Amino acid sequence: MGKKLVAYFSASGVTAKVAKTLSKVLDADLYEIKPEVPYTKADLNWMDKQSRSSIEMNDPLFRPAIAGNNDKMDDYDTIFVGFPIWWYIAPTIINSFLESYDLTDKTIIPFATSGGSGMGETNKKLIASCPNSKLLEGKVFKPYVSEAELTAWVEGLKIE
Repeated sequence: MGKKLVAYFSASGVTAKVAKTLSKVLDADLYEIKPEVPYTKADLNWMDKQSRSSIEMNDPLFRPAIAGNNDKMDDYDTIFVGFPIWWYIAPTIINSFLESYDLTDKTIIPFATSGGSGMGETNKKLIASCPNSKLLEGKVFKPYVSEAELTAWVEGLKIE
């Protein structure tokens, strides 16, 4: 599988927990995708149409700024990208992350956390952000996913 990275965005800590466990399972490096301006609880209130997350998700071209970047991105062949599902897709900060790098010939594997939603149109919305790479179908995990479940998923991917 070559050198692997688990990159993740976590608004509440749930995705961070899953990403850390996945990183352990894969023996992969771990990288947190941090917004330049951190999200507050009010920003994440999806019931408020004027909240920051609602405004961002209603504009498919919006790209939140990211704090920092991963200087070693060229070292990785396979990148697992984790995030919470927002409005049945990845938060737009994931597009910001993917578009920040040349991912040519890399394998991108999304994974998400959600209490009840599936991946929705995630891949359809991410494909343009990672041209010339191989974007695999992702999977949604419950917040309490076990190491054994993550191991089984990775083994089932049959990545070269």
